[in-house]
Amino acid sequence: MAKILIAEDDESTRELLKYIVMSAGFEVTTAADGQIALNMITNAPPDLVVLDIMLPEVHGFSICHQVKSNEALKKIKVLMLSAKAFPADRRQAENVGADGFMSKPVNPEELIQKIKSLLSA
Repeated sequence: MAKILIAEDDESTRELLKYIVMSAGFEVTTAADGQIALNMITNAPPDLVVLDIMLPEVHGFSICHQVKSNEALKKIKVLMLSAKAFPADRRQAENVGADGFMSKPVNPEELIQKIKSLLSA
């Protein structure tokens, strides 16, 4: 079973994402801020991170860059989420090495489909 880390600072959104992903049969852990997420990624690397861009402590783009530039962690898939769907955000996500990008609010079926697609790539 794939391990998914959800890094999202909004509690209700984090719990909703956790429910959606767990309901699809994945093992889920969560982080409420960027520093906690980075510590969890480093100490117990997940298979995929669902990563909000706007996180307290460490910004999502910074986390993605750190993961993708670390030889030991770069195989972790990163799916970035943002309430802002500006083309510049998508480009920035690509520039830091994100494997995928979705705008919030996410469609539950599309989220699970995207996660499965990234994990099988």
